Amino acid sequence: MNDIERLKQKALRLTKSPGVYIMKDVNGKVIYVGKAKVLKNRVVSYFRNFSSQNEKVKKMVSNVEDFDFILTDSEFEALILECSLIKQYNPKYNILLKDDKGYHYIKISNEKFPKITLAMRKDSDGSQYIGPYISSFSVKKTIDEVNRIFMLPTCSKKLGEHQMNSRPCLNYYIKRCMGVCCKNISEKEYGEIVDSAIKYLKKGSVSSLENMKREMEKASKELDFEKAIKFRDRINAIEKINQSQKIYLNDNRSIDVISFAVTKNNICFVILKFRMGHIVDKDSHIFNNISELDSLFGNFIASYYSENNIDIPDIILIDYNELDLDLYSNYIETTTGKNVKIIVPRRGDKKKLVDMAYSNATEYLASRLKYKSREIQALQQLTELLKLKNPPMHIEAYDISNLGNTGIVGGMVVFENGLPVKKLYRKFKIQTINIRNDYGAMKEMIYRRIKEYKEKNDESFKIIPDLILIDGGKGHITAVKEVLEKEKFNVPCFGIVKDSKHKTRAISGLGGEISITSFKNAFSLLTRIQDEVHRYTISYQRKVRKKTSFEIELMRIDGIGEKRALKILKHFRSKNELLYADALEISKVAGVGLEKAHEILSFIQNDEKLI
Repeated sequence: MNDIERLKQKALRLTKSPGVYIMKDVNGKVIYVGKAKVLKNRVVSYFRNFSSQNEKVKKMVSNVEDFDFILTDSEFEALILECSLIKQYNPKYNILLKDDKGYHYIKISNEKFPKITLAMRKDSDGSQYIGPYISSFSVKKTIDEVNRIFMLPTCSKKLGEHQMNSRPCLNYYIKRCMGVCCKNISEKEYGEIVDSAIKYLKKGSVSSLENMKREMEKASKELDFEKAIKFRDRINAIEKINQSQKIYLNDNRSIDVISFAVTKNNICFVILKFRMGHIVDKDSHIFNNISELDSLFGNFIASYYSENNIDIPDIILIDYNELDLDLYSNYIETTTGKNVKIIVPRRGDKKKLVDMAYSNATEYLASRLKYKSREIQALQQLTELLKLKNPPMHIEAYDISNLGNTGIVGGMVVFENGLPVKKLYRKFKIQTINIRNDYGAMKEMIYRRIKEYKEKNDESFKIIPDLILIDGGKGHITAVKEVLEKEKFNVPCFGIVKDSKHKTRAISGLGGEISITSFKNAFSLLTRIQDEVHRYTISYQRKVRKKTSFEIELMRIDGIGEKRALKILKHFRSKNELLYADALEISKVAGVGLEKAHEILSFIQNDEKLI
């Protein structure tokens, strides 16, 4: 009994109660902690059909020497215990939030004429602080915005009594500062403006606009037109900024928007933070050694909001349907004391926010891994369309080409991370099919590919693909699946279907066709794969046809049979190369005398069909 079988037998003896399981390596170190609603089913799943698991789970399971477990009364208790144990043990294969980011604050200085600036920490200097925020860029942008709207001073001058008659700087003349240093405003009026700026920072532009419009109308009624004009200018500045940002919600609640982008070995979570109707911050986290997405997403939310419980939102928007929303809402409420609603939006403005977070996640992950975001998006779309466990980072595509009953060949192209890897392309000369039979030819090609994997003689065949694509429909897939099941090669397989103009139209599975036209990136990737495998296979078929014709012509010479003709063709790779060879070289290659070699050379030079 091997280790996997031993662990499976131990797991089969577990109860079906909720609980936490703790995976340990050969040294007894905890390498993974997970929770389960049904403990037995969850743990057994790791060790049943081990060969069919994705590579990340295989890697973790291959390091498991033993496991322990703790029973709980509910899945909710299991979640709380899981998070506690993850913090305690820091397991290698769990998501671990590393608090390596500095926090930033908005500082309102404690002085006669306060300034609004960026601070890296809270000091005991009597100043007022707003925050913390994770993104320094967002804080700087917000400070610049509020100083511009309210024309607050940003210079280095100390605005005390002894400097109130100094010469104003350029900001005053370009209307970026109200000119406190030249006594253009009283201390009382300045304080009222700073109070308005603080309200803007805390409550957002929606509340500030409404308040300023009321103040402007009041000043107008009191015939204080100079004051009304100042309010008007601030209102115009806020509206202009809102238009330029293009991110403006009619919702004053605090909202976090979470999305993710994933590759074979990495996942990136992005959190966009909206407060009082506009975006104020962005947070990004990349993890590797990832396993199942459902536990990843749940672990991330649980860890993030227990570690960062200083700014818990009212609403969390996510784009993952498989999460138990009530379970994680209850967890956040229990650990932070804040009632949070987790929502998966289907349409409307909130869905657009999730889409924006997804675009940020793909761009960030692509920039870190030196990919292009469209490839990551295409692979993620394929994952959803085909209901795959993980993005298909290694795709193999197959096609068959023939000319009637002759020159039957196949081609295999490989795409990794959404891009072609030409060194892994392979050609197949069909050996067992003598008549036109695409299904039979495809079966032979897949069988030979699996045989090469088992023997591991060829670099291209050492990897199990995440997805096999066949240029064909349901019949081709049925033929290929028969081989895959017989050889226990557990790889998802789909066909790429063309329209009447030989253009990519849909994906075909045994359950029917899946439309892809509305998924731009996935459609583009599949079209590129189908065009590439067709080009590669056709070019090989033409080469074989030309070579076969050349071989037949050589066999017209007395004493040159099929074996000698093949020897000549193998050594002299083109007609021109053979045409300019000397008789001695031909004699050695073909295994004939010099006289016969001269005869071969003379035949080649005089036969127009060979030129």
